[in-house]
Order: sequence, then structure tokens, then C-alpha cells
Amino acid sequence: MKLAKLSVISATLLVAGVTQAADKTFVNCISRSPIGFSPALVIEGISYNASSQQVYNRLVEFKRGSTEIEPALAESWEVSEDGLNYTFHLRKGVKFHSNKEFKPTRDFNADDVIFSFHRQLDKNHPYHNVSKATYPYFNAMKFPALLKAVEKVDDYTVKITLNKQDATFLASLGMDFISIYSAEYADTLLKAGKPEMLDTTPIGTGPFMFAGYQLDQRIRFLANKDFWKGKADIDRLIFDIVPDATARYAKLQAGACDMIDLPNAADLEKMKKDPKIQLLSQEGLNIAYIAFNTEKAPFDNVKVRQALNYAVDKNAIIDAVYRGAGVAAKNPLPPTIWGYNNSITGYEYNPEKAKALLKEAGFENGFNTKIWVQPVVRSSNPNPRRTAELIQSDWEKVGVKAELVSYEWGDYIKRTKAGELTAGTYGWSGDNGDPDNFLSPLFGSSNIGNSNYARFKNAELDALLAKALGLSDKGERAKLYEQAQVLLKEQAPWINIAHSINFAPMSKRVIDYKQSPFGYSYFYGTKLAN
Repeated sequence: MKLAKLSVISATLLVAGVTQAADKTFVNCISRSPIGFSPALVIEGISYNASSQQVYNRLVEFKRGSTEIEPALAESWEVSEDGLNYTFHLRKGVKFHSNKEFKPTRDFNADDVIFSFHRQLDKNHPYHNVSKATYPYFNAMKFPALLKAVEKVDDYTVKITLNKQDATFLASLGMDFISIYSAEYADTLLKAGKPEMLDTTPIGTGPFMFAGYQLDQRIRFLANKDFWKGKADIDRLIFDIVPDATARYAKLQAGACDMIDLPNAADLEKMKKDPKIQLLSQEGLNIAYIAFNTEKAPFDNVKVRQALNYAVDKNAIIDAVYRGAGVAAKNPLPPTIWGYNNSITGYEYNPEKAKALLKEAGFENGFNTKIWVQPVVRSSNPNPRRTAELIQSDWEKVGVKAELVSYEWGDYIKRTKAGELTAGTYGWSGDNGDPDNFLSPLFGSSNIGNSNYARFKNAELDALLAKALGLSDKGERAKLYEQAQVLLKEQAPWINIAHSINFAPMSKRVIDYKQSPFGYSYFYGTKLAN
């Protein structure tokens, strides 16, 4: 999906009483442009920050700085005894945003919920194929198989019926991919022959209104004075796109940015001592990893995958890449999430064992391959190229010669999903605080071609994950996830590299910003000192 090169819309045209000279302008300096502004179409944190986290709401949402859900566009709900029927009572008086193309004639209601679900669920829906949509997260969460029906009971009541119990369902409804769009806006654009604008010029009910995007330069938002929780303290929000981390830090020091993302690990100690900066930190719900394409030789051989796990010196990566801002990973789940199996012994650095396993696999003299290098810095990995270089060097010591290759970010993901990958660097951050949110999207066989980049297929794992979803007892679910991690250790579809610490460097004038455990940037509730 191409982003619209929209001219910046004057604040006075959009929000009465908020002028371009507003005092409270928050500048968030980010590392790159979003892939898109439509949360249903992407699995990507910067795109969520620029859309769903500011512009949209969901039926339920996560409390600020927490993994606990709370009512949002749904004021309340009931769940049937069998766990299959959810009845949501919608909030009244919620206003949608407006822009030069659209002025809403009604408040948010059940029609908007139905549209937002059915667009992704119903292949015959008029918007299903708009923007060449593939709905990656909707599919990763197995919603097409899970949802039996999403029905309007009346204007402010929606009933969702599931095909089977799912212990994560409510938390999943707080995730960005199921943000609520305006059905009226969609109808208006469809009649005007401009349906793609729904995805490039977002209209939601959230605390900030999208006010324009200058390609690869900046994104502008204005406070929604009619926001149902009350107007934000910030009047204007600007995402300034500054690809170089050193330049972002300089702009923060100069007062040109109020917050920056993805700081250089090498700069963190200086930031801690910088009198102009406050540095927040939080252990991330994330994982940086190397995915093997388990469908391609030689990575279809488990002994090869195990060997290359033993060949990697993770501590050297932690020292050189993370600079103390991460911990070596032994499981795909981060240690901060429930269900983590701490009894597992990770793959130690043991080149001799690696060589022995390669010999058993028929590769005594090694082989040639490629390591794909993600072209962007993400919260899970501050330097993917340096990570890949260190792994390349480690593998060469056991006879495996790897060429480093890369592609533009969108192409990188597209090629990965198509199965072109050999082995490559990737990362994942959890979005609902549940172990299934890591294990099912990343290893479930139904997600091959989507978010299961390793193309890993294992019936035993699929059965464990399905059984865990059908249970309500957290302790019983945890036992199954612990078993799943043992299986993944043995099968080694990945090299688990590291869990990073998320940092939020900001100016001293920023008050009450709360880091998201999911690594997102949500600015409602944040204040600026006068």
C-alpha cells in the first residue's frame, strides 16, 4: 500500500479553538516512515504508533502502561457460560473525526464495529480487497477460523459468536489490528471512487486526528477536542522522521524533539548523565531471532539447525550490539511473560559440538548459504547488520560460509512470506501480554506464508497451542506453553538471539509519559510543562 503524499491540513480547518500557534506541541522523532496508516493492513510497530495508537480506538483497550484490559468503545460486555458468545454494549456519544473529504453525520455505533470486523472476515465484503489488503494480524490470530458470527443486535449492542473457546479473545480485541473504522466514511469514499483513502487518510475516534503526511519527513496530528475521554493535554503532535540515531539524539539535546525512538546503544550511558534528558527504560515483551526456512535444505535438517545454534556466541552479540540493553534469549518467549519455561537450558556457545552435529547431518565440510539482514532498526534489535556480521563470523568458524543480503523493508517481508528466505534476522514484540501471541503467530502451521517466517510445521506443537487456547485455567495453560518451549528448543526453527530493553529518551518538559509494555508510543495522558 502506498502512503498518500498529503498536504498538511491546517489545524484551524480541523479543530476549532486549536490554532497553528498552539503552545503545547509534542515532537516525537522517529527512525523511519510507517509502512501504512491502516492498522488492519500491517504488523508493524511504527505504523501502529502513527495510526491505531493515536487515531483509533478498539472495543477494549489496554490500560496505559499495562497489559490489563479496560472498557473502551464497549462500555461493558457479557460472556456466555460456554465461552462462545460475547455481547458488547457500546459507548454512546462517541464522535468520529472529520477531514476535507468527510464530515460525519452520526456518532459511532454498531455499524462501525460490523464494518471493521466484516471487512477482514468476509471475502465478499466491498472493502475486503481494497488496498490489496491481506490482513496479516487478523489471520495470524486465526480470527477467520475463530469467528462464527459478528452481528448487530441494535445500534449499541454487538454479539460475537466464536466457533470454539479462546482464552485470549478479550485481550486480542485490545490489539491494534482490530481498531474500529467509520463505516460512514468508508461508504462516502466508496461512492466517490476513492476507497483506498480509508487506509491512507485515517478517520477514527481516538485522541488525535490525522492532519497530514509529508513523505519521509513528518506526520502531523491535532488533538481531538471531542474525544470521549476528554481532550488531550497536547494540542499538536508531530512525528518527525529522522533516520539517523545520532541526529535524533542531537535534536533531542537541542530541544527540537521531545522524545526519540531507538537510541544508539552506545549513547545510553551519556543519556543517563545528560541533564537535559530523562531516560525511561522497561524490559520489553520482545525477541530478536534468526529464522531458518525449515522447508529449504539444508535447514530442513534439525541437526543443521541445532548445530548453527551451538555455533553462535550470543554473549558476544549482547556485548557488541546491545551494550547491556538486552539479555541473551534461550526461549522465544521473553522472561517477563507468564508461561516462560526457565528450566530450559539454552544452546551454549560450543563450536566443537556444532561441527559434530554438522558432520552427523552430512556436512562435515560445511556449506554455503545466505543470511538475510533486515534493513531497519527495531526495538528488539538495535543493529541487525552487526548482529548478522557476528553470526556470519561464528558460522564461518564451523565451516558454514554465509553471504549477507538485504532488501527494502516492504520487499524483505514480502519475499519472506513468499518462502524465498534461507535464514535471516527478524524480531517480534508481543501485543496482548499472552504467550499465545508469540507462539501461535510465529510457529503455528496455519501462519506459514504469514507471520511464521520459519515456515515451521509441527502437529504436536499445533495441538499444544490449540489445547491451551481452549482452557480458562492460567496454570494449566502455562504448563502447555512450557511443553511447547521444550519442543521448540529441540526442533530449533530459530536461533533465539536476545530480549531487548526498551528505552524512551525524552526532554525534561515531558510529564507523565508511560511506556507501553508492548513497545508502542501512546501519547494521550502525557503532558508538557509550560
